Amino acid sequence: MQTDSANRRSRTALGRPRVTSRAALERLAFELFARRGFDETTVDDIAAAAGIGRRTFFRYFASKNDLVWGDFEGHLDRLRVLLDEADADAPMMEAVRAAVVEFNRYDPQEVPWHRQRMELILRVPTLQADATLRYAAWREIITAFVAARTGQPPTAMLPVLSGYVVLAASISGYEYWLSVDAAEDLTGILDVALRRIGDGLSAADPAAR
Repeated sequence: MQTDSANRRSRTALGRPRVTSRAALERLAFELFARRGFDETTVDDIAAAAGIGRRTFFRYFASKNDLVWGDFEGHLDRLRVLLDEADADAPMMEAVRAAVVEFNRYDPQEVPWHRQRMELILRVPTLQADATLRYAAWREIITAFVAARTGQPPTAMLPVLSGYVVLAASISGYEYWLSVDAAEDLTGILDVALRRIGDGLSAADPAAR
């Protein structure tokens, strides 16, 4: 007698091509999360639906949590590049705002998937501990940029405060975006949120005096 997992694997083999990329496996997992819930969906469920073995799943992602975050290290590298390419003459917070807004700009066809990703990251309790570590890595990039721009060590108050405040504004913008119609422009929301904190932090920027 076949188990439920074996039955799902049999149906997948007959009705769905084997998944052969990180992106395809991620999309398939998101479909399962939407139907069953994140906590109720196991790595074995995802592997079975994808027509791959458990070991193959772990070649793509270190864990189910990692799958939700996607290519997080690649995204961090992109944020660093955007900040590195910022106009050296632009006020510090204008440079940060422009980089963060551009960092969160997605092709329209990718927006529904990104929205689902952020729903999971911000609303699933079992992902929160992992999120804390990811947020720290993201925040440190802002902190390092502000430190370099102001000639202060990364441990000084202004760079540390800037990292925390920009992260908080970004998360607040995402929380608002998830609470309204999906047609709302994410980058517009983040632009407004970051502009509202910009004046306060710019007042502490020596280059703005």
